[in-house]
Amino acid sequence: MAEYPPIEVVDDSEEPSEDAPVEAVLLDDVDAPVDDAEAEEPSGALVPFDALQRYLSEIRRYPILTREEEHELAVQYKELGDIEAAYTLVRSNLRLVVMIAREYERAFRNLLDLIQEGNIGLMESLKNFDPYRGVRFPSYAVWWIRAYIIRYLMNNWRMVKLGTTQAQRRLFFNLQKEKEKLEAEGFVPGAKLIAQRLDVKESEVIEMDQRLSGRDVSTDAPMAQGESLTLLNTLTDDSPTPEEQLAEDEYREAVKERLRTFGESLKDKELVVFRERLMAEQPLTLREIGERYGISRERVRQIENRVKKKLKSYLSEEFEVLEGFNERA
Repeated sequence: MAEYPPIEVVDDSEEPSEDAPVEAVLLDDVDAPVDDAEAEEPSGALVPFDALQRYLSEIRRYPILTREEEHELAVQYKELGDIEAAYTLVRSNLRLVVMIAREYERAFRNLLDLIQEGNIGLMESLKNFDPYRGVRFPSYAVWWIRAYIIRYLMNNWRMVKLGTTQAQRRLFFNLQKEKEKLEAEGFVPGAKLIAQRLDVKESEVIEMDQRLSGRDVSTDAPMAQGESLTLLNTLTDDSPTPEEQLAEDEYREAVKERLRTFGESLKDKELVVFRERLMAEQPLTLREIGERYGISRERVRQIENRVKKKLKSYLSEEFEVLEGFNERA
């Protein structure tokens, strides 16, 4: 059974109808005739080369398939693994990828990169397409194409990713659009109103607005022209000071010493539970300890709880302040 891509598609466009002809969803300017003489690069001449126009002229050469042809080729690929049938299906829908990529051209200027990602989504959709569900291949592939383009945009909009959650991805594509809608309706596009419209938290709207309005800044860039002071020099260092690190090391050693002393006071099963379960990097299970001594898991659990109580009592006497130990134990 065909599956949809595991990537959320955040877009307001409508799904192409299953019964609509494929030609209806292709760009007019992509299908427009092109002069082959203009498309061919003059031999040996140093002239500007437009990679996008060359690509568009190439994909125009592949014919649009009918529903029957699509179904037949999809069955051949699914049942027989016919690679040539897969090539034909993909090539016939390359113009669909261009159409979808151009919807996101305002967000990312390099249209060829978007087309490339969309082509990957097109090929992935063919791997999961089920020709027996009664859906045309372009209608199914459009969601995969959008998904891969959107994922590429999210990962490459900035050096630091802007949207990692579902709400952030929704805001990434719709925040500015929703602002314009509210202004056209005579409302002030405040964070609270936008959050209600997009069904997200107000804090997430504020955060995304700040991210989109900001820009990437190099920490090695000078603070002002002609100065050697950089942004990195002004950032606070959250790492512990040498005194704090020394105190932490001494505290850890003191705890280790007390634990060793505590272990020497235990015997038999309590000592095994302490060393093999509470202190071991790969602790034994209750079952494993129980099988070793021929006792039940519940009995091992009782011994473990008794050892924990003894340990807490012992360390409380040894240390006046042992922050967080009770919670970890």
